[in-house]
Amino acid sequence: MMPVVALVGRPNVGKSTLFNALTRSRDALVHDQPGVTRDRHYGICRPEGGRAFSVVDTGGIAGDEEGLSGATSRQARQAAAEADLVLFITDAREGASALDAEILAWLRRSARPVLLVVNKSEGLNVQTVLAEFAHFGLADAVAVSSAHRQGIDDLIDEVLERLPEELPGPEVEDDPGRLRIAFIGRPNVGKSTLVNRLLGEERMIASDVPGTTRDSVAIDMERDGRSYRLIDTAGLRRRARVEEAVEKFSVVKTLQAIERCQVAVVMVDASEGVTDQDVSVLGYALDAGRALVVAVNKWDGLDDYQRSQAQAMLERKLAFVEWAEKVRISALHGSGLRELFAAIHRAHASATREFGTAEVTRAMEVAVQSTAPPSVGGHASKLRFAHPAGTNPPTFVIHGNRLRVLPDSYRRYLENFFRKRFKLVGTPVRFIFKEGDNPYEGKRNPLTERQVARKRRLLRHVKRRR
Repeated sequence: MMPVVALVGRPNVGKSTLFNALTRSRDALVHDQPGVTRDRHYGICRPEGGRAFSVVDTGGIAGDEEGLSGATSRQARQAAAEADLVLFITDAREGASALDAEILAWLRRSARPVLLVVNKSEGLNVQTVLAEFAHFGLADAVAVSSAHRQGIDDLIDEVLERLPEELPGPEVEDDPGRLRIAFIGRPNVGKSTLVNRLLGEERMIASDVPGTTRDSVAIDMERDGRSYRLIDTAGLRRRARVEEAVEKFSVVKTLQAIERCQVAVVMVDASEGVTDQDVSVLGYALDAGRALVVAVNKWDGLDDYQRSQAQAMLERKLAFVEWAEKVRISALHGSGLRELFAAIHRAHASATREFGTAEVTRAMEVAVQSTAPPSVGGHASKLRFAHPAGTNPPTFVIHGNRLRVLPDSYRRYLENFFRKRFKLVGTPVRFIFKEGDNPYEGKRNPLTERQVARKRRLLRHVKRRR
């Protein structure tokens, strides 16, 4: 098992920037505004010629134990308690502060190994910078500039010297066998609450304040003998209401999570019904071609009349994704989670199913025999053969003639026919229509001398008749 290194410090000292520099990624959301990071974010540092270790980015400890600031601080303390080494991040530009001293006192009480990292030291005298933090009494300190990657290699060397030997246990590596599930939806529908319920701990900060989650955080989990990667995402709002730069970056992170997942769980608040923004979120998943499950949260808080009204609204507003299973759950109390995972597995199995050319062509022939393509302009399209072209989502290529004029209604008929024949649930189905090239297009067949003479005689005959 990889050793764990936690990045801890007050807000806006560059922890997320250092996280990205160590992991050589852009996974952590970075902005000049303090308090952007709130949840724990895990990544892996793979130094050249050295052994890998896990890095944990945390939110800034602001000294407030109430509200979101308090929840962020608790997440940071939990990360430090689990770490084999804590990097205490400070700001060389602002110097040592009283809050830095409070955080250091807490780290000493936790009895965790600590290495002082003085960030934002570009353009400054290193010795002068380190001397300003000497009164902290830490034996070693490293001056770095995360934004410019200055001193990062020296920091990694210092970290490797302090980490324990390889620990027994499974490696924290990207496992292609893990089912990647992204929980998406508008703000305050219960995504983080559901992730916490599945993990059995307060892994994500859950609050009634909309927009609590700002970054996309991936957490690995084992359930009933299967491996999963749960991705909690920031809530998506209408573009007209997205004003802050941080929220714009959060939307980008959420869209990236949708592209990388295998199954997207779209969460809907049953107490508020299906809103236009819920439909927009569904559109993002459809555009990405992801397998889809609709989780109707807070179902337990409705009475019989409200449930009947919510059910009618689901059927009416989600008619365009009638193939997606709708599961009633309660993220707070944990009801319906077994049914939710069963729907996720069915959607994933349908999205990744392999098809043969013979069965696809046969399905197309049966569809045409059942309902032939309509005639457009006096000519009907001819569908000749088909073959599979990919999975997640299932994609089929149909070859034929006059496919450009094939009506959209018939294309939807083919999609529904294939979905029913192959029992595909929870996944979109895509078709690619290819017309065969006319081998005689642009070519002229010259007449022989005999044909030319015959044409002349025929023209003379026609002129005489006139």
